[in-house]
Amino acid sequence: MGMASTLRQLLQNERVIVAPVCYDPLTARLVESLGFKTAYLGGFALGAVTCLTEPLTNMVEMAEHARRIARRIRIPLIIDGDAGFGEPIHTMRAIQEFEWGGVAGTHIEDQFYPKRAHYHKGVEHIIPIDEMAMKIRAAMQARQDKDFLIIARTDAMRTHGYDEGVKRGNAYIEAGADMVMCFPNSVEESRRAPKDIRAPLAYVNSQGNRLGRPIFSVQEFSDMGWKMVVEAITAPLVAIQALKRTYGELAREGRTTLDQAEMQVVRKEIEDLIGLEEYYAIEAETVERT
Repeated sequence: MGMASTLRQLLQNERVIVAPVCYDPLTARLVESLGFKTAYLGGFALGAVTCLTEPLTNMVEMAEHARRIARRIRIPLIIDGDAGFGEPIHTMRAIQEFEWGGVAGTHIEDQFYPKRAHYHKGVEHIIPIDEMAMKIRAAMQARQDKDFLIIARTDAMRTHGYDEGVKRGNAYIEAGADMVMCFPNSVEESRRAPKDIRAPLAYVNSQGNRLGRPIFSVQEFSDMGWKMVVEAITAPLVAIQALKRTYGELAREGRTTLDQAEMQVVRKEIEDLIGLEEYYAIEAETVERT
């Protein structure tokens, strides 16, 4: 069974799917090793680790990065499909490239393409509903595996108000999308959305966001009726925080105070994540035989 089919089963059987962000194969394997059943690669994370920004990354970069991750894990990978990377024909190619790379699903948003860097400041520009519906229909037509998940993302709740977001979410489901990702502005709107939008909903827990968007626990999502929660930028945030602390110490003091016994444990954990013992075993039976 392919990863798209696995993701479909999770949608049917799991109360809430938790998809932590990863930005390379190692962080993806960490997500998998901790028991999560889905991983996520977002545009912010890819833009950050490549020292660009999401609006400057392109479809080929996303597809190649996703492929490197997907082939190293045994859980479904959902990725950020931006605004379909252009018009409907560009969206069709994106879906095909993602599928060929082993991705299980993607979300496509109703923002203008190309996006602007001001998007990260909350200055968002959305396209008409009918144009987004065309992209959704093109995406559905392009996918070869009918289990590949097409998530329609709308940013309209922030730009045009809650009611417009609900209207768009329902319209995108009518156009054929499997799921809706939306961005309620408050706790109250977050409680209302699963009742007002006639589809499974995905929420983005954006840690450190400056827009006042609420952060919830998995239990709270379950209680409200959300089907998926994406931890969109947690990995790069905490990685930079930890590295800054340790490398800052090295810069100031000329050395770190890392506990060597603890670091040996961490190093062994990394070796286990990359499967080093398996490579040792193969060499022991071949080139390292004595």
